[in-house]
Amino acid sequence: MGLFFPRSYSTPGLCQSLAMLSPAGHLLSLLLVIGTGGTVPSPWVPPQGCYMAEEAGERTFRCSQAGLSAVPTGIPNDTRKLYLDANRLASVPAGAFQHLPVLEELDLSHNVLAHLSEAAFQGLAGTLRHLDLSANQLASVPVEAFMGLQIQVNLSANPWHCDCALQEVLRQVRLAPGTGAGIVCGPGARPDLVGQEFLPLAGEEELCGTGRGGAQRSTDVALLVTMGGWLVLVVAYLVHYVWQNRDETRRPLKRAPVLPVRSEDSSTLSTVL
Repeated sequence: MGLFFPRSYSTPGLCQSLAMLSPAGHLLSLLLVIGTGGTVPSPWVPPQGCYMAEEAGERTFRCSQAGLSAVPTGIPNDTRKLYLDANRLASVPAGAFQHLPVLEELDLSHNVLAHLSEAAFQGLAGTLRHLDLSANQLASVPVEAFMGLQIQVNLSANPWHCDCALQEVLRQVRLAPGTGAGIVCGPGARPDLVGQEFLPLAGEEELCGTGRGGAQRSTDVALLVTMGGWLVLVVAYLVHYVWQNRDETRRPLKRAPVLPVRSEDSSTLSTVL
């Protein structure tokens, strides 16, 4: 009877599988990339001429003199100071900065801004403290754009119309120190205001005939006119009444009519006598 020796087995397949595990992982990654569109998401790169910085411990995003014609997208939402000065921005659309919940300072000076949306600074009411709009092409701005903002603003070096809207804006905001003299009435203002500083005018003249504040004043004026009209009617009635009574007192009293005496009665009277 022969001896039985157990057969030994080699495991070359398992070794090969282990050896191929790493390349398979790379292949799986490649398949995932292809399945999601064929591109690997790249990190955000700021527009040319823009950069992030830490200034006095504040997260700052600078895009000064970057040739921008629109507010750039993708500004980090932890930005506290944003400089977009010296570009070619012509307008600020609604909600342009609403994704910046901690923004405290915004510099839009030295652009060509001619239009601000009523919601241009939407979402910044609780944080924005300093706003620079100097050296632009602003002739008028909607007061709604500044409602609820607790800001210090620079409005100098713009061709202002010096209208009711600007007067209302100055009631909503605080001017940056030393910038009030730079708010001057531009060519589109009333001829008698062109070239004059607006602050003295705003203190002396009420430019809001209608609208906020002006609406109440218009209502008061209308009420006074109505009351005056009623007063005139009452006075006119009294005058008419007095004159009518005077005319009646001046008329002569009517004499009682004299009855003619008949001839028979005359003859009888003569006989009795």
